[in-house]
Amino acid sequence: MASGGFFRKFRITLLLLVLFFVGMNSWLTRLRTTDWNEPLWVVVYPINGDGSDATEHYISTLTPDTYHAIETFLAREGHRYAARITEPVTIQLAPEVREHPPVPPHHASTLSIMLWSLKLRYWAATHDTFEGPEPDIQMFVVYYDPKTHQRLAHSLGLQKGLIGVVNAFASPALASRNNVVIAHEFLHTVGATDKYDLSNNQPVFPEGFAEPDRKPVYPQRYAEIMAGRIPVASNSAIMPRSLAACVVGPKTAQEIRWTD
Repeated sequence: MASGGFFRKFRITLLLLVLFFVGMNSWLTRLRTTDWNEPLWVVVYPINGDGSDATEHYISTLTPDTYHAIETFLAREGHRYAARITEPVTIQLAPEVREHPPVPPHHASTLSIMLWSLKLRYWAATHDTFEGPEPDIQMFVVYYDPKTHQRLAHSLGLQKGLIGVVNAFASPALASRNNVVIAHEFLHTVGATDKYDLSNNQPVFPEGFAEPDRKPVYPQRYAEIMAGRIPVASNSAIMPRSLAACVVGPKTAQEIRWTD
């Protein structure tokens, strides 16, 4: 009986230690990725989502310059908030990944979501095709031919794991809009939260509005990046065509530690 009690306490203590170290690691990672002392090394991993020749051809044309607008956007917005760094991110492009990431569960339990998150983090670690320095943040961009896929599944960004999975269109004409989504999901990985109503995708007032004090308030001229859309009426919002029409709002700036 005494021996059984000892081992039970030992297992509980071991579990608490594991949870403590996992929590400390998450906290330290959070501090490291948002201290903005040096640029975050962000690597984009393209994936052929539909297996088509058209998507494969588009992926073959990608270069780091395809995502340069994201660097410019974050530098511009960081400057507005007097962030400690002039170039918040450096984006590199990895060779194509030939397998799809694990699909998130639909309407699943908290346990299922946690297991999927761990599975995704393992998958990302074992499908790293980048041959340079270890990235701070991995962005897996899954491309689809817009001629056969007019609507795409929801993209996501995980702060725990520093991983983004973005569904995007394999089209030069839509590259600028893809960059809006990539920037949105990147900001999730460094702590930003959504600023739109999940039930209708409408930006939430005031934190989801780029210019909440504008008179009249509608139509807005820009999109708050974490709201993802430009409010043009009380029940209508449109997708920005590029990051030139987006801003980082005060609440988002606070969440990613650009402001106190």
